[in-house]
Amino acid sequence: MPYTPVIGALGYVLSPDGGRVLLVERTRDGDAHRGKFNGLGGKLEPDEDVVSCLRRELREEAGIEATSVRLRGTVSWPGFGGAGEDWFGFIFVVDAFTGEVPERNEDGPLAWVELGRLDELPMWEGDRHFLPLVFGDGPAFHGVMPYRDGRPVSWSYTALDGR
Repeated sequence: MPYTPVIGALGYVLSPDGGRVLLVERTRDGDAHRGKFNGLGGKLEPDEDVVSCLRRELREEAGIEATSVRLRGTVSWPGFGGAGEDWFGFIFVVDAFTGEVPERNEDGPLAWVELGRLDELPMWEGDRHFLPLVFGDGPAFHGVMPYRDGRPVSWSYTALDGR
């Protein structure tokens, strides 16, 4: 059976000093991400490339325009969705942007969080596996993290330097 995941872009916007990251605390009723902190992003539209998707999502979710974007990696999440659907995400760091970030969006409050405090936040268990790769200075990575019943069952990745 062919792998036909939902394609998404996920961005981690850094503060101008590079010490904090912009996250949304998901509080909306009925949201599968409710109670968790996430980066910003969403589903790829049929007429978009992944960078255009990321930029559109950042405009919609934070009112900002990304001016410097780096692809840090990709993650395949078989079984991640609320109904068990598969996801494939392009993970970006946004190093620069223009615009003013509001206090909240329709998903919940937006918060600038110190990078060293990410482990203190409620987030998807699987995010803790790949976030060090996103914010580290190593090469880009390509990973796979199958989910079952809302939890990761494994994690593996290949770094572009061959590791």
